This record gives sequence, C-alpha cells and structure tokens, in this order.
Amino acid sequence: MGNDNVFSSSRRDFLAVTGGLLGAAAVSGAAATPAAAEMQAAMPEHTFKPYKIQIGVFDPVYSELGLDAMLDVVTALGLEAMEIGTGGYPGNKHCALDDLIADPAKAKAWMKKFSDRGIAVRTLSCHGNPVHPNPEIAEHDKQTFRKTVRLAEMLGVKTIVGFSGCPGGAPGDKTPAWVTYGWPPEHYAAREWQWKENLIPYWKDAAKFAREHGVHQLALEMHPNFSVYNPRTLLRLREAVGEEIGANCDLSHLFWQGCNAVEVIRMLGKQKAIFHAHMKDTVIFPENAAKYGVLNFAFDTDDLPNASATFRAVGYGHSAAQWKDILMAYMEVGYNGFFSIENEDPILPGPVGVERAAYVLKNIRAEILGEHA
Repeated sequence: MGNDNVFSSSRRDFLAVTGGLLGAAAVSGAAATPAAAEMQAAMPEHTFKPYKIQIGVFDPVYSELGLDAMLDVVTALGLEAMEIGTGGYPGNKHCALDDLIADPAKAKAWMKKFSDRGIAVRTLSCHGNPVHPNPEIAEHDKQTFRKTVRLAEMLGVKTIVGFSGCPGGAPGDKTPAWVTYGWPPEHYAAREWQWKENLIPYWKDAAKFAREHGVHQLALEMHPNFSVYNPRTLLRLREAVGEEIGANCDLSHLFWQGCNAVEVIRMLGKQKAIFHAHMKDTVIFPENAAKYGVLNFAFDTDDLPNASATFRAVGYGHSAAQWKDILMAYMEVGYNGFFSIENEDPILPGPVGVERAAYVLKNIRAEILGEHA
C-alpha cells in the first residue's frame, strides 16, 4: 500500500511525515524545527482560549483483561477517563450491569476502583438496536438501555452512548433495512415508516425515561446500517425528539462519507449537539476509491489490497496537522466531553492502536496548550 512507509515508521518519523507539528520538540523537548516554527507562525489566530479536554479509552479493546488488569494498563498510558460498555454490541466485560444496579454498595465500590487511579468514568455505552424488527432483540436492547440509565443515575454519569437502531422496511420484516435513498418510491415509503412509526416514537419514550432519571445526554453514534448515520439524520431525530438527542461524533464513520471533520464539529457544536467523541481514524485509498467508490470498506487485512477505506488509529489515516485542527475545533465549540479512543485498526490491533492513538492525541493536546507532552 502507498502508506506502508507511514505505518512502519517510528513515532518521531510518523509525526514528522504527518504534518511536522509535533516534531522533535514534542518528543524530546528540543527546540522546534524551523519548518514547524514557520508553519506555526503561519497559522491564523483563534478567538477562543484553548482548554484541556481529557483523553481516555473505550473499554472493549481490553476485553481479554479483567477490570483491575485493564485499569493498570490504562493508568500506565496516562489516560484520564473511560467509556465503559454495559451491554449490547460492546458487551459488559468490565461492568456487571445487573449486579451493580441491584446493589448500590457494589456500584460504589466498582466506581472507586476507577477514582482511586485518577480515572473518571465519563460515559456508559450500550450500543444496540432497540428498534430491531425481531421483537426479542429489540426488547433486550431496550432493557439494556433502561438499566444503563439507572446505573448512570446511581453513579452520576451524565452521558449514555449508543446507536439509533434500524427497523425493518415494513411490518412483518425480520431483518433491519438500511434505507438511505428515497427512490424508487417504495424506498421513500419504507424510510418514512421507519422514522414515523418506529424511530421517533421509541426515542421520545427513551428520552423521557432518561430525563426522569437525571440523564440528559444520549450520544448517538452516526454509523452505517443504522437510521442515524450522518449529521443530517442526527439533527432530524434531535428536532423530532428533543435536546436529549446528540452526537457521539465518531469521525471515522464520516471521513469515508466525504465529510469535513472541522465543519461537522462546528455545525453540531454550535447547536450544542455533541455529547461524546470517539477518537478513531479512517484511511482512504484514492486509487481504489476511484475504481470502486467509497462504500467499498475493509475490516481485515485480507481485504486491504482492494479496499477504498479502512479504520486506523488516530493519525494513521489523516495527518497530525489535521487532527490538531480537529482538537482545536472541539475547543472552539466548547465541547465538554472527553476524547474516547476506540481502536478497530486491522493493522495496529487492540492495545497497540490505543497506545499509538494516545501518544498522538496527548502530543497534539500538549502543543495546543503550550505544554510539554
């Protein structure tokens, strides 16, 4: 692949290749290179005051570790916050949901394991499909959401992360139907039925339940194969349901759709509609995208030679300069969540991808704040 030189380079070389903004100074404490200084001087001044946004991780990447072992790893990386799966697709390896909501003392002791290490549990995640056409699946995911809300109330967690879900295309369907285009006419009818008869009623009820339990931020991940998959569909649901609906702004799912990350953050941020932010990158392979289009995605290394895109750790799909603009955009709009690293990189698996992403993000944040990483 054309980017192999970046994938295999050392950290210092990688940061130099991907923008030169972190350079030797961020890595070793030496003076900035003339090229980096010139680039910094040429950057426009911003009218906002940079502030520290916590960097953390989403726990399913450590599914092979127990809670204490995972916390040891996260602490060693110097991460400051966590997103914890409570069920659904992320599972609940590190959060025995039923046990914790049944026993406040257990919940308090569980939370103390994090706080003793200086790690904040900022979000609970129960990604599922609560509007699945299979009623058993839908009911299971609805109950997982409600239990997660109850645990959030007990723990003082303000944000729950998940998917919008995707219904079938008509009554009696057994499989979800992702409808993104309103033609031929039966597809338009299917999409409107999904929204008016399924999606909006469910989320109105879910938002009401959350509100009654002190949770006012439902961060929906804009994800393919779910009804909310881009900023426009997110805003449609928010307008129909209320301000409890906001974004888990996972840019990896927007890059391949052709979105400009900074413009998305500014648009949603101005509406106070960003509640959470997954930190995950996507690399586009232009030569394959030109032949096969942007929907030609790869999930494992065997698919990469013909793929138009795949997920990468932060900085391995877009340059460090681009990610610096992204972090500054979050600060510009007053984002008050944290940066949650999610790794689904087929080349840098599991904890390796988390470590690389954390390194890039911490150095970029330090540079923005005028600190040493």
